[in-house]
Amino acid sequence: MRERVKELKAAERPGKAGDESAVLEKFAAMSAPDRAMGERLHAIIKASAPALSPKLWYGMPAYAKDGNVVCFFQDAQKFKTRYSTLGFSDKAMLDEGHMWPTAFALKELTPADEARIGALVKKAVS
Repeated sequence: MRERVKELKAAERPGKAGDESAVLEKFAAMSAPDRAMGERLHAIIKASAPALSPKLWYGMPAYAKDGNVVCFFQDAQKFKTRYSTLGFSDKAMLDEGHMWPTAFALKELTPADEARIGALVKKAVS
């Protein structure tokens, strides 16, 4: 809860550079496997959808368009799970029929996974 209060106060202050710094600091504080995955996801998301702005969202690295979170990264260590998660909010344009996935478990990133993530992020902001 305290993290969320800090995030809301930081959001009142303008400055994308500060938001990205906070996200990079969050990655730096993660365990080695989560940190490496998070930093790689950060690069993929920035390359795939430059319109997205990094920010912290409930203490998690997230990426927003026009102030609305589109996707986010949950590290395994913080949530005491066996895998990290790349999640998409309802603002992501991933609609496909009547049912589609909005979160993906990540244990490692292969080149094929990276390509799929890049495509998903592009679709999410389209």
